[in-house]
Amino acid sequence: MEADQEDFLVLSGEALLIVEGQERPLRQWDFVHCPPETRHMTVGSGDGPCAVLAVGARDHIGADCNGGAYTVDRVALGHRAGVEEETSDAELAYARLPEPEPTPYRDGWLPSG
Repeated sequence: MEADQEDFLVLSGEALLIVEGQERPLRQWDFVHCPPETRHMTVGSGDGPCAVLAVGARDHIGADCNGGAYTVDRVALGHRAGVEEETSDAELAYARLPEPEPTPYRDGWLPSG
């Protein structure tokens, strides 16, 4: 959940949007707008890679308004995403996941044309 709005555009592949405890399948060129304080997350789905462009406002990034809180969502936990206990600490929220590794772009990840 963010204190500010966020938007997502699926550039390639398939994803699953989990929003307010509900699943919504996404495919290439689907666009999602999340108003402030919308509980949401996106997980890749399908057989191949998924590229999602995320854009958001950061008006409240330094404010103590619970912005960026990681909230408990049973549907997300069913996809091995999300947190088991609410936190505003990103390091704590992602602690159980492996460290991200930079990956060079591969031809075919984005649509041509």
